[in-house]
Amino acid sequence: MCNSDFWEHLKTIVSGGFTPEGLAGLDEYITDIQNGTRDLLQFNQPEHAGVCSAGPLLIGALIVCDLARESLGTGSYASESKTPPPANWQIDEAQEQQLQRWAEAKGVWIPEAEEWLQSKYGPMMAQGAEAKVFGRTGDTHVIKLRTSIYATLGRALEAIALHNYLFPQTIMHVIGFTRDADGLFRVILTQPYVECKRLATKAEIDALVNVKGFSDNGDGNGVNYLSSRLHLEDMHPANVFVEQSSDTPVCIDCIVKFRRDL
Repeated sequence: MCNSDFWEHLKTIVSGGFTPEGLAGLDEYITDIQNGTRDLLQFNQPEHAGVCSAGPLLIGALIVCDLARESLGTGSYASESKTPPPANWQIDEAQEQQLQRWAEAKGVWIPEAEEWLQSKYGPMMAQGAEAKVFGRTGDTHVIKLRTSIYATLGRALEAIALHNYLFPQTIMHVIGFTRDADGLFRVILTQPYVECKRLATKAEIDALVNVKGFSDNGDGNGVNYLSSRLHLEDMHPANVFVEQSSDTPVCIDCIVKFRRDL
């Protein structure tokens, strides 16, 4: 597990600025996490597979966001304080600023990302509340500009890892970061293209998540579920398709987060 000595070392690296030496030091920790010699506190061992499958940029982004949260006195290693905790918007703002600085220093910040994506991967195929989707007919993967609908950017990044853990058929792999024309922070990621045979039924969605330890949360909406550790929401048919080739339901998108009410 990440211990306090490890965390203090990370804070020293980041506080020195994202210098080439600092970036190299952070990359060492990212590699350790990929190799399984270090962990991120919030994830258990099976969930770490989802973290690692999203790629080194997600791991680095999670670390940077945790450090930004820590700087406000709310992180896992923050000392106890009697001052009121910062609001989610303050945490989100600090995480976005710090993550953009890291991404720029690392060369994975893509200004004018929509133009770059269209020239490299093809036109925009679809747009929803959370993502803009780019690609060409026949491609095995699509590219998404994914914005956060979570309380903080850190929570949105956790959701990518948790999605990969729950639904490895549609793994999201982070390749960069940007802001769109409206100034919204967006994560750039790839995801396998799913050829939709039809939308999944409620019964099929229930079966898909029941085997993963989820049950309907009973709110009457029929699209939100609970397990012992996680909230799984927005599991409606537009987000769960029956795939053409396998004839089985697959989840392409959802809202997933830790239960912090425990």
